[in-house]
Amino acid sequence: MKLLLLLLFFTQLFSSTLQLATSANPSRLNPILATDSSSAEITGFLFNGLVKYDKNNQEIIGDLAKKFYFKDDKTLIFELREGVKWHDGKSFSAQDVFFTYKTLISAEIASPYSAGFRFVKDVKILDKYTVEVDYKKPYFKALETWMMGIIPEHLLKDEKNLMNSQFNTHPIGTGPYKLTQLEFSKNIELSAFDDYFKGRPKIDKIAFHVIADPMTRLLMLKKSQLDIGSIEPLVMERQLQREFFEKFNIYEKISLSYTYLGFNLRKKKFTDPRVRKALSLAINREELVDILFFKHAKVCSGPFLPGSIAFNSNVKVPQQNIARAKELLREAGYDESHPLKFEIATSNSSSIRPYAAEILQYQLQKAGVKVTLRVMEWQAFLNMVVFPHKFDTVLLGWGLSPTPDPYMFWHSKSDKKGGFNLVGYHNSEIDKLIEESQSIIDKEKLAKIWQKMFAIIVHDNPYLFLYIPNSITAVNKEIKNIKPAIGGIWYNYIEWEK
Repeated sequence: MKLLLLLLFFTQLFSSTLQLATSANPSRLNPILATDSSSAEITGFLFNGLVKYDKNNQEIIGDLAKKFYFKDDKTLIFELREGVKWHDGKSFSAQDVFFTYKTLISAEIASPYSAGFRFVKDVKILDKYTVEVDYKKPYFKALETWMMGIIPEHLLKDEKNLMNSQFNTHPIGTGPYKLTQLEFSKNIELSAFDDYFKGRPKIDKIAFHVIADPMTRLLMLKKSQLDIGSIEPLVMERQLQREFFEKFNIYEKISLSYTYLGFNLRKKKFTDPRVRKALSLAINREELVDILFFKHAKVCSGPFLPGSIAFNSNVKVPQQNIARAKELLREAGYDESHPLKFEIATSNSSSIRPYAAEILQYQLQKAGVKVTLRVMEWQAFLNMVVFPHKFDTVLLGWGLSPTPDPYMFWHSKSDKKGGFNLVGYHNSEIDKLIEESQSIIDKEKLAKIWQKMFAIIVHDNPYLFLYIPNSITAVNKEIKNIKPAIGGIWYNYIEWEK
């Protein structure tokens, strides 16, 4: 008994914990339902897809699949790893892949990720560790679709209501960490999974502190109560002292994301294209970036990011023109006696966005536009404003994969419950171009169609595209073996030591 107690003591003494913060409670710790950033971040440690991107976000490599190949341009074969365990000790198999697919396409759930499987004709289990996916036609994102986390059939096959299932707060995955504590608005703890198929992670625990206030997160980081934290440009340039840089390494790169002001196109005031164009001309994006980012960001010119084949360099960022903005507003029926009025809604989960909203309010005032602001806690913002479409405008951001899927954001059919076409954008030409592009594998042809879409969407102004921030991350120097990559610092986290 004494020996056992002694072993437990030394285990606790020498166990390592990675201290992190998240800005909001996760809504559902289920990869097929994780639509908010907190849920997506945490489920990333708990679940695996069949494939993933390599460290440079260039090539797709196996994850739960040890091998994959196209038998022809419409038939994809996955050979799965054997010996993979779920966190409860049960074995992973092809049955789980089939179950995940069937769940995603069922009418019982509302998930934006279902759109990625719309071209799948059938999924067949060839044997316990081999899956065949038959497509209706060639699909340019056929492989990337299967980066979706796989869920366990043995636990969920009899679940009547997955949207409200206990599984969403007691998840069981195949990932390197398993959930061991979930205290909403307090702490979320993950523990290393001893039987992880790539080897047990070297850091024993990951502790997430739920902290909505960015200033509190920064103070905890400064006191080394957090090991990793995002740094805002103003803080980086003006508020950090030499002692901070003695304790933390800084990793900075352009993010795979952009921030936008989205119009609710279901509302009459925003259906007039003159109004949307006027608002685009009334703002000064360069000023926004200069004030907020101190050169740690760039102006966003459209829906696809620079460096991707979808980016259209011929589309230029609109320059502020207050006189023309006022002229367009007058044509649309607005003037000093009858000004255009609307609300910008955003969340306090980012310290930058409330300030961005204030700057937009000030800039638009110069064109005679009256803007009110509403800043909310993240989950309330999502559940009461964004997903029910109860807003005039939203100040939000999208993170994009290296191969973006325009269908999710811009196709008319994605304007539905649980869909990511939040603003209600409908353009039949864009719908046709998206549908045409889905079965094109040739990158040059795909690039031309996407770049045409880029220009049309920017012309329509469903969003005001604002800025692409840099990702600035501070990491405790006690953490060793970090190998930063194009996709960020997390690529090899199971090898980290503290």
